Amino acid sequence: MAKKSNTEDITYAEAVAGIEEILARLRGEEIGVDELAREVTRATELIALCKRRLYDAETAVTELLDRQEEQK
Repeated sequence: MAKKSNTEDITYAEAVAGIEEILARLRGEEIGVDELAREVTRATELIALCKRRLYDAETAVTELLDRQEEQK
């Protein structure tokens, strides 16, 4: 996955793919010591983005269901 400069500009699927790519490189010992901190920071940013997107989606669905329930 090509890295985009702004984490917020990527989709949830791109963030997950980025995390998986970093994990694969870590497991395969493809990341050198010099890259390790940068990759862990990037993975942390991507995980935070995924958590925010999931929370936002859950909140939106809950609000829609609550409104639907109120209309009954």
